[in-house]
Amino acid sequence: MTRPSRYDEASPNSILFSLMSSYLEQLFGLTGRVAVVIGGTGELCGAMAAGLAGAGAEVVLVGRNADKARVRVDRIAAAGGKAWFHAAEASSKAELEGLRDAVLQKSGRIDIVVNGAGINSATPFLDITEEEFDRIVRVNLKAVFLGCQVFGRHLVAAGQGGSIINLGSMAAVMPLSRVFTYSATKGAVHNLSLNLAREWAPHRVRVNVLVPGFFPAEQNKKVLTPDRVASIMGHTPMKRFGEARELIGATLLLAGDAAGSFITGEELIVDGGYHAMTI
Repeated sequence: MTRPSRYDEASPNSILFSLMSSYLEQLFGLTGRVAVVIGGTGELCGAMAAGLAGAGAEVVLVGRNADKARVRVDRIAAAGGKAWFHAAEASSKAELEGLRDAVLQKSGRIDIVVNGAGINSATPFLDITEEEFDRIVRVNLKAVFLGCQVFGRHLVAAGQGGSIINLGSMAAVMPLSRVFTYSATKGAVHNLSLNLAREWAPHRVRVNVLVPGFFPAEQNKKVLTPDRVASIMGHTPMKRFGEARELIGATLLLAGDAAGSFITGEELIVDGGYHAMTI
């Protein structure tokens, strides 16, 4: 008599595997959902977008660089996902309203919004100009405010719930040196997110903050000097930087109506233990 293989369709293991796969699909699957990822042409939000597409969502990448977007859209398509690009300035209410209307017209619905546009600066505090301060506030805070307002209005009015994920920062959890305006804006994003979570919970619109630790990306290259890298590694129990793909699990948890149904107002930290380190 031939013994059934581990993955034989009639074996107990294969049946259990099938049941678990179905259960995980129910928890984290996003088939039929539409996700708008503002900042999706960047390194971190690009990985989050790929994760959302991999879970079955139709993903709209939002940014200003069509060439970067094309690369990410092609990668998602090659993996069997669905994505398209819409060019928009994240700090313009008119362009975000145009984005919202375009998504509703083309995709028919909006379920998940990621507000991930961001820039950084390593300028010493006394040398920060008003122009630099205003630019960072406009991108890091105003864009999130407008994204929440434009898309939150739709999600509340639609009455079907939804998930808004705002990109926060460890600089908003604990003071980090050399990034003064960035820290101030990210602290405001955390505060805004918690207030909106309370405001929109009765409408089943969840608002959470995804807080990356130290992940090498375009916006922080200027501040990752050798001495700063050494300081970060000394304060990170895992002794390494994060990889963009390591944000996907947290993204799917916060995005999913099933897995994340009772999670709102959360600041979900993904940092290799950085915030747990003291001495």
